[in-house]
Amino acid sequence: MSSTATSANHPAVWIYDTTLRDGAQREGLSLSIEDKLRIAHKLDALGIPFIEGGWPGANPKDVQFFWQLKEEPLQQAEVVAFCSTRRPGKSADTDPMLQAILAAGTHWVTVFGKSWDLHVTEGLQTTCEENLGMIGETIAFLRSQGRRVIYDAEHWFDGYKANPDYALQTLASALAAGAEWLVLCDTNGGTLPHEIAHIVAAVQGWLITQPLREGMPQPQLGIHTHNDADMAVANAIAAVQQGATMVQGTINGYGERCGNANLCSVIPNLQLKLGQSCLPPERLQSLTETSRFISELANLAPDDHAPFVGLSAFAHKGGIHVSAVEKNPKTYEHMVPEAIGNRRRIVVSDQSGLSNILAKARSFGIELHKQDTASRQLLNRLKELEHEGYQFEAAEASFELLMREVLGQRPSFFALRGFQVHCDNLPSEAHWKTRSLATVKITINEQEILEAAEGNGPVSALDRALRKALVNFYPAIADFQLSDYKVRILDGRAGTDAKTRVLIESSNGHQRWTTVGVSSNIIEASYQAVVEGLEYGLLQQDHPLTSCDITPPQIGSSQSA
Repeated sequence: MSSTATSANHPAVWIYDTTLRDGAQREGLSLSIEDKLRIAHKLDALGIPFIEGGWPGANPKDVQFFWQLKEEPLQQAEVVAFCSTRRPGKSADTDPMLQAILAAGTHWVTVFGKSWDLHVTEGLQTTCEENLGMIGETIAFLRSQGRRVIYDAEHWFDGYKANPDYALQTLASALAAGAEWLVLCDTNGGTLPHEIAHIVAAVQGWLITQPLREGMPQPQLGIHTHNDADMAVANAIAAVQQGATMVQGTINGYGERCGNANLCSVIPNLQLKLGQSCLPPERLQSLTETSRFISELANLAPDDHAPFVGLSAFAHKGGIHVSAVEKNPKTYEHMVPEAIGNRRRIVVSDQSGLSNILAKARSFGIELHKQDTASRQLLNRLKELEHEGYQFEAAEASFELLMREVLGQRPSFFALRGFQVHCDNLPSEAHWKTRSLATVKITINEQEILEAAEGNGPVSALDRALRKALVNFYPAIADFQLSDYKVRILDGRAGTDAKTRVLIESSNGHQRWTTVGVSSNIIEASYQAVVEGLEYGLLQQDHPLTSCDITPPQIGSSQSA
């Protein structure tokens, strides 16, 4: 094993990450070789001891991943190759699949085999005796080639419930052949925690009675759970409490169907709640960053409401909650968010009191007091705008701009003189295609700029025209991206006259921020959100204020198109 694995300070529970293999089986998730390499190094930096890289030979991408990883080796983690047992009726030493595993050059290999006699007879269409041979001979061959083996007992819990004697025979075959870990898999994800606990305890008792292979360390149990019954994390923890010392899972719970055990919840629960060390404490503080890094790389929006690492995991909205948390965070927080790299957030809405406003101002580096006239003005303005349909709890960037506007601290980067959006419906080979042209006129430092740009739709065209007009003055805008666009009809009974709320999420590659616009004209609402997204991004760049003497349009004001 690596230096981590042989250290006297080894963890109480070994974390085995399978994001790159099992997690990549999630519907809609596709990782390039470069993505996989970057994720592997990020997991290595987090302190994960085992990283499953994929199945060499199953596809060209995984083969190339293992080759490239030799050129860019990990610092402390063991990269693991994954494969099945040999095929029925074949010999392990001539199976091409196992030759590809050896060519990957990893110290550790994870082999999965069938535990459930139903799968043996109906899935593999072979005999139970042949399946035992497939397990034992595959592991023995890999051991003879100098590999260390983790055995994943697929469908273990269903197999044990159906035929416990045969299920234990499969483990015995793996053990006798030299497997160092026996990982019990809830492959279908339907087992409940009390069943997990009972069966793991039974296997632990059985394991103690098994003879040790000469020269082999005491074998250990692991757990691999799926989330089809929304129990994957609870099941993993239940197994650890019964003696399992390895947990297999994925970052953010990615995986096939409903996903795998979410390591972003498993790790802090084990380490911070149960005192079972998993990662070095200083590495644990990178958990939130790692979660968001991988979600961005996988092109999946981070789950803001995910436990521990979500943006809203330590967010407080109700005025009573905020007031209490300001006095003592323990009143409404189950742990210190900084321990896993997250932070407390105060959310503002029409349910807010002055406590929310003051706390939020502090998070922006602005010190307000209850006695300040501006505090009451800001609270009243907030409630008025939320009544009109604005939603600042989901658009903190717009709220900071509003706060700075009330305080007279809102910078004036540019002034919009007017804009037009024109849409054409053009014939194409298969169907009509709409193209939009936007023209904007802005003023910066008393200089008037007129620009136009096309887009697939009116918002895209408007966004491009604004960027085109501004980028020569503010080059940082070239790095801004519109990463999400949400539209909600606020009063549907009004039909096409209904008021629309638009939320736009922007990013500069390092930060994300959300702005809001509201209008009965969807283009106007979108314009408000787009403009504020650009303004806020520039605010984060610490640009000096321009000399433009035109006050930016107030939030909620109407503009002519």
